[in-house]
Amino acid sequence: MAIIKTLPDPLALARAAAAHFVTCSQEAIADHGYFAVALAGGSTPQLTYETLATVEFASHIQWEKVHVFWGDERCVAPNHADSNYRMAFGILLRHSPIPVKQIHRMEGELEPKEAAQAYEDQLRGFFGPKAPRFDLILLGLGEDGHTASLFPGSKALEEKKHWVVANYARRLSAWRLTMTAPLINQASDVTFLVSGENKAEVLRRVLAGRYAPEDIPAQMIRPEHGQLRWLVDAAAAALL
Repeated sequence: MAIIKTLPDPLALARAAAAHFVTCSQEAIADHGYFAVALAGGSTPQLTYETLATVEFASHIQWEKVHVFWGDERCVAPNHADSNYRMAFGILLRHSPIPVKQIHRMEGELEPKEAAQAYEDQLRGFFGPKAPRFDLILLGLGEDGHTASLFPGSKALEEKKHWVVANYARRLSAWRLTMTAPLINQASDVTFLVSGENKAEVLRRVLAGRYAPEDIPAQMIRPEHGQLRWLVDAAAAALL
Protein backbone atom coordinates (compact mmCIF):
# COMPACT_ATOMS: atom_id res chain seq x y z
CA MET A 1 0.00 0.00 0.00
CA ALA A 2 1.32 3.42 -0.93
CA ILE A 3 2.30 6.01 1.64
CA ILE A 4 0.96 9.47 0.71
CA LYS A 5 2.39 12.45 2.57
CA THR A 6 1.13 15.96 1.89
CA LEU A 7 3.45 18.90 2.62
CA PRO A 8 2.31 22.53 2.79
CA ASP A 9 4.51 23.93 0.01
CA PRO A 10 7.32 23.06 -2.45
CA LEU A 11 10.10 23.87 0.02
CA ALA A 12 8.60 21.62 2.69
CA LEU A 13 8.27 18.92 0.04
CA ALA A 14 11.93 19.31 -0.91
CA ARG A 15 13.02 19.09 2.72
CA ALA A 16 10.94 15.96 3.27
CA ALA A 17 12.42 14.39 0.15
CA ALA A 18 15.95 15.31 1.19
CA ALA A 19 15.40 13.84 4.66
CA HIS A 20 14.04 10.65 3.09
CA PHE A 21 17.08 10.46 0.81
CA VAL A 22 19.37 10.70 3.84
CA THR A 23 17.44 8.03 5.75
CA CYS A 24 17.44 5.63 2.79
CA SER A 25 21.18 6.13 2.32
CA GLN A 26 21.95 5.42 5.96
CA GLU A 27 19.77 2.31 6.08
CA ALA A 28 21.18 0.90 2.83
CA ILE A 29 24.81 1.49 3.81
CA ALA A 30 24.21 -0.11 7.21
CA ASP A 31 22.59 -3.11 5.52
CA HIS A 32 24.86 -3.84 2.54
CA GLY A 33 27.61 -1.25 2.44
CA TYR A 34 26.45 1.04 -0.37
CA PHE A 35 23.51 3.20 -1.44
CA ALA A 36 22.25 2.86 -5.02
CA VAL A 37 19.88 5.65 -6.00
CA ALA A 38 18.28 6.60 -9.31
CA LEU A 39 17.60 10.31 -9.77
CA ALA A 40 14.78 12.02 -11.65
CA GLY A 41 14.79 15.08 -13.86
CA GLY A 42 12.34 17.97 -13.71
CA SER A 43 11.70 21.07 -11.63
CA THR A 44 10.39 19.39 -8.46
CA PRO A 45 13.44 17.13 -7.99
CA GLN A 46 15.65 20.14 -8.74
CA LEU A 47 14.56 21.86 -5.53
CA THR A 48 15.15 18.59 -3.67
CA TYR A 49 18.72 18.42 -5.00
CA GLU A 50 19.34 22.05 -4.01
CA THR A 51 18.18 21.18 -0.50
CA LEU A 52 20.29 18.00 -0.39
CA ALA A 53 23.37 20.03 -1.31
CA THR A 54 23.10 22.09 1.88
CA VAL A 55 25.29 21.19 4.84
CA GLU A 56 22.18 20.38 6.90
CA PHE A 57 21.52 17.30 4.78
CA ALA A 58 24.71 16.57 2.83
CA SER A 59 26.77 16.20 6.01
CA HIS A 60 24.71 13.15 7.00
CA ILE A 61 25.44 11.21 3.79
CA GLN A 62 28.46 8.91 3.35
CA TRP A 63 29.08 10.04 -0.22
CA GLU A 64 32.00 7.68 -0.71
CA LYS A 65 29.49 4.81 -0.51
CA VAL A 66 26.84 6.34 -2.79
CA HIS A 67 26.26 5.21 -6.39
CA VAL A 68 24.09 7.54 -8.47
CA PHE A 69 22.09 6.46 -11.51
CA TRP A 70 19.29 8.05 -13.54
CA GLY A 71 15.78 6.78 -14.21
CA ASP A 72 15.65 8.46 -17.60
CA GLU A 73 17.52 10.87 -19.83
CA ARG A 74 17.03 13.07 -22.85
CA CYS A 75 19.01 12.04 -25.95
CA VAL A 76 21.40 14.97 -25.72
CA ALA A 77 25.03 15.55 -24.78
CA PRO A 78 25.84 15.74 -21.04
CA ASN A 79 26.52 19.48 -21.27
CA HIS A 80 23.19 20.22 -22.99
CA ALA A 81 20.71 22.41 -21.10
CA ASP A 82 18.06 19.66 -21.29
CA SER A 83 20.27 16.95 -19.80
CA ASN A 84 18.99 15.41 -16.56
CA TYR A 85 22.59 14.54 -15.72
CA ARG A 86 23.71 18.13 -16.20
CA MET A 87 20.99 19.42 -13.88
CA ALA A 88 21.73 16.98 -11.06
CA PHE A 89 25.49 17.30 -11.41
CA GLY A 90 25.46 21.09 -11.44
CA ILE A 91 23.13 21.46 -8.48
CA LEU A 92 24.11 18.53 -6.26
CA LEU A 93 26.84 16.14 -7.33
CA ARG A 94 29.63 18.60 -8.08
CA HIS A 95 29.26 19.94 -4.55
CA SER A 96 29.56 16.51 -2.94
CA PRO A 97 32.62 14.32 -2.36
CA ILE A 98 31.15 11.41 -4.32
CA PRO A 99 33.83 9.62 -6.41
CA VAL A 100 33.38 10.35 -10.12
CA LYS A 101 33.44 6.62 -10.93
CA GLN A 102 30.29 6.24 -8.81
CA ILE A 103 28.27 8.62 -10.98
CA HIS A 104 26.66 6.38 -13.59
CA ARG A 105 25.08 8.59 -16.24
CA MET A 106 23.07 7.57 -19.28
CA GLU A 107 25.03 8.43 -22.42
CA GLY A 108 22.38 10.48 -24.19
CA GLU A 109 24.80 11.54 -26.90
CA LEU A 110 24.90 8.01 -28.33
CA GLU A 111 22.41 6.52 -30.79
CA PRO A 112 19.31 5.87 -28.61
CA LYS A 113 19.16 2.08 -28.81
CA GLU A 114 22.93 1.83 -28.36
CA ALA A 115 22.74 4.11 -25.32
CA ALA A 116 19.94 2.05 -23.78
CA GLN A 117 21.88 -1.19 -24.22
CA ALA A 118 25.04 0.42 -22.83
CA TYR A 119 23.19 1.50 -19.70
CA GLU A 120 21.62 -1.90 -19.22
CA ASP A 121 25.10 -3.42 -19.54
CA GLN A 122 26.34 -0.95 -16.93
CA LEU A 123 23.54 -1.99 -14.56
CA ARG A 124 24.41 -5.65 -15.06
CA GLY A 125 28.04 -4.87 -14.32
CA PHE A 126 27.08 -3.22 -11.05
CA PHE A 127 24.21 -5.40 -9.80
CA GLY A 128 25.02 -8.73 -11.48
CA PRO A 129 22.70 -10.87 -13.62
CA LYS A 130 19.63 -10.57 -11.41
CA ALA A 131 17.26 -7.63 -11.79
CA PRO A 132 18.75 -4.56 -10.09
CA ARG A 133 17.25 -3.67 -6.72
CA PHE A 134 17.78 0.02 -6.18
CA ASP A 135 17.67 1.31 -2.63
CA LEU A 136 15.76 4.39 -3.80
CA ILE A 137 14.29 5.54 -7.10
CA LEU A 138 13.03 9.10 -7.31
CA LEU A 139 10.32 9.83 -9.87
CA GLY A 140 8.34 12.81 -11.07
CA LEU A 141 4.88 12.94 -12.61
CA GLY A 142 4.00 14.61 -15.89
CA GLU A 143 0.67 16.30 -16.57
CA ASP A 144 -0.04 13.55 -19.12
CA GLY A 145 0.51 10.83 -16.52
CA HIS A 146 4.00 9.84 -17.61
CA THR A 147 6.82 9.08 -15.21
CA ALA A 148 10.52 8.62 -16.01
CA SER A 149 10.18 8.59 -19.84
CA LEU A 150 7.32 6.11 -19.88
CA PHE A 151 4.81 8.04 -22.00
CA PRO A 152 1.14 7.22 -22.66
CA GLY A 153 0.74 4.81 -25.55
CA SER A 154 4.49 4.33 -26.07
CA LYS A 155 6.16 0.99 -26.79
CA ALA A 156 8.16 1.06 -23.57
CA LEU A 157 4.96 0.34 -21.63
CA GLU A 158 4.88 -3.14 -23.17
CA GLU A 159 8.50 -3.99 -22.29
CA LYS A 160 8.88 -7.01 -20.05
CA LYS A 161 12.44 -8.18 -20.76
CA HIS A 162 14.78 -5.19 -20.89
CA TRP A 163 15.71 -2.96 -17.96
CA VAL A 164 16.44 0.13 -20.07
CA VAL A 165 15.00 1.06 -23.46
CA ALA A 166 15.01 3.86 -26.00
CA ASN A 167 11.47 5.24 -26.13
CA TYR A 168 10.09 7.61 -28.77
CA ALA A 169 7.78 10.27 -27.39
CA ARG A 170 5.43 11.29 -30.22
CA ARG A 171 4.15 14.34 -28.37
CA LEU A 172 7.69 15.66 -28.03
CA SER A 173 8.94 14.28 -31.37
CA ALA A 174 12.01 13.10 -29.50
CA TRP A 175 13.77 9.98 -28.28
CA ARG A 176 14.29 9.36 -24.59
CA LEU A 177 16.16 6.75 -22.58
CA THR A 178 14.23 5.23 -19.72
CA MET A 179 14.24 2.51 -17.11
CA THR A 180 11.30 0.18 -17.64
CA ALA A 181 8.45 -0.42 -15.21
CA PRO A 182 9.59 -3.99 -14.37
CA LEU A 183 12.99 -2.64 -13.33
CA ILE A 184 11.57 0.25 -11.31
CA ASN A 185 9.22 -2.14 -9.54
CA GLN A 186 12.16 -4.14 -8.19
CA ALA A 187 13.31 -1.21 -6.03
CA SER A 188 13.28 -1.20 -2.25
CA ASP A 189 11.73 2.27 -2.26
CA VAL A 190 10.11 4.26 -5.07
CA THR A 191 9.28 7.85 -4.18
CA PHE A 192 7.27 10.21 -6.37
CA LEU A 193 7.80 13.95 -5.92
CA VAL A 194 4.77 15.96 -7.12
CA SER A 195 4.30 19.71 -6.80
CA GLY A 196 1.95 22.36 -8.14
CA GLU A 197 -1.73 22.89 -8.92
CA ASN A 198 -1.13 21.86 -12.53
CA LYS A 199 -0.50 18.32 -11.25
CA ALA A 200 -3.66 18.08 -9.14
CA GLU A 201 -5.90 16.49 -11.78
CA VAL A 202 -3.38 13.93 -12.99
CA LEU A 203 -2.45 13.02 -9.41
CA ARG A 204 -6.14 12.41 -8.68
CA ARG A 205 -6.37 10.18 -11.77
CA VAL A 206 -3.25 8.20 -10.80
CA LEU A 207 -4.30 7.58 -7.22
CA ALA A 208 -8.10 7.55 -7.36
CA GLY A 209 -9.07 7.00 -10.99
CA ARG A 210 -9.62 3.74 -12.85
CA TYR A 211 -6.55 1.65 -13.58
CA ALA A 212 -5.54 2.55 -17.14
CA PRO A 213 -1.73 2.36 -17.34
CA GLU A 214 -1.67 2.67 -21.12
CA ASP A 215 -3.08 6.18 -20.62
CA ILE A 216 -1.55 6.90 -17.20
CA PRO A 217 1.82 5.10 -17.11
CA ALA A 218 2.57 6.23 -13.54
CA GLN A 219 -0.05 3.68 -12.42
CA MET A 220 2.31 0.92 -13.55
CA ILE A 221 4.69 1.72 -10.73
CA ARG A 222 3.86 -0.74 -7.98
CA PRO A 223 7.01 -2.10 -6.27
CA GLU A 224 6.83 -5.87 -5.91
CA HIS A 225 8.75 -6.12 -2.64
CA GLY A 226 9.34 -2.48 -1.78
CA GLN A 227 7.65 0.69 -0.58
CA LEU A 228 5.76 3.08 -2.84
CA ARG A 229 5.74 6.63 -1.48
CA TRP A 230 4.16 9.87 -2.70
CA LEU A 231 5.50 13.16 -1.39
CA VAL A 232 3.15 15.87 -2.67
CA ASP A 233 2.55 19.49 -1.83
CA ALA A 234 -0.85 20.92 -0.90
CA ALA A 235 -1.50 22.39 -4.34
CA ALA A 236 -0.94 19.04 -6.06
CA ALA A 237 -3.05 17.24 -3.46
CA ALA A 238 -6.01 19.63 -3.78
CA LEU A 239 -8.29 17.12 -5.54
CA LEU A 240 -7.46 14.06 -3.44
